[in-house]
Amino acid sequence: MKIVTGDSRLVAANLSHQLGLSDTRIITGPDLHRMSDGALIKHVVDADIFAEIEPNQKERIIVALRKAGNVVGYMGDGINDASALHAADVGISVESAVDVAKEAADIVLLEKDLSVLVQGVREGRATFANTLKYVFMATSANFGNMFSMAGASLFLSFLPLLPKQVLLTNLMTDLPEMTIATDSVDKAMVAYPRRWDIKAISKFMITFGMVSSIFDYLTFGVLLLILHSTPNQFRTAWFTESVVSASLIVLVIRSRKPFYRSKPSKYLSITTLLVVIATLVLPSTPLGQIVELSHCQCLFIYPSR
Repeated sequence: MKIVTGDSRLVAANLSHQLGLSDTRIITGPDLHRMSDGALIKHVVDADIFAEIEPNQKERIIVALRKAGNVVGYMGDGINDASALHAADVGISVESAVDVAKEAADIVLLEKDLSVLVQGVREGRATFANTLKYVFMATSANFGNMFSMAGASLFLSFLPLLPKQVLLTNLMTDLPEMTIATDSVDKAMVAYPRRWDIKAISKFMITFGMVSSIFDYLTFGVLLLILHSTPNQFRTAWFTESVVSASLIVLVIRSRKPFYRSKPSKYLSITTLLVVIATLVLPSTPLGQIVELSHCQCLFIYPSR
């Protein structure tokens, strides 16, 4: 926490003492005038109080904190706070603030209670963590399926999956992913604020997608070279393997801990289980016949020669 005020440094120091802060480092407005933007970025993180600050310097402090890699929330209620509220990642004001401050803020507190901010931060970080789970899952699975489908098309004399089977695969694998929003989040994921990391997402997508494709190609080899499956049997087996593996893998990537040490939410667990059961039963149902899935027993008991 940092205090930014236009009051004198003595008043600011006394306020910090009343708040229980000790060994505070104070930077004043005149100090900022003598600092370049590069120097401010280096010193802004270590400072606890900014005193005798002019209105335009508040925005400069916020910008420096953000450039230093911080996620910045700023709370103010006056006209002089408007630019800083707008520059912060999250601007916070109060119901009794001037209209300009409330319009510039992202959050307006209706009661004199800061505990709602703590809960809001926790919920926001949990939501962001679950959003990352969905992004990781969707991008890697789609990349892996695309690579597998393109590779299989090079040596197969038939379509690896029919269009309606592809659509059904997407629908069934999306069901567990939709419940990720209700999933529990590890404490480590909400311990500090996070930002979008496109490089990390791309790396995960390529790595995990390629691993998924390797298992797909192993499945192709077993189906074609060992079981000598027919096109219908091939599609049924790959459909089953794709949906079941994609549904179960959600339970693995949802946490950095081993999957047995991080308990998923009730809805994610139930949805995943139901999708796995439905996938295994589907070929034996009338719907399976409509999408041209053959009975599983046909593949494993009576492989074609």
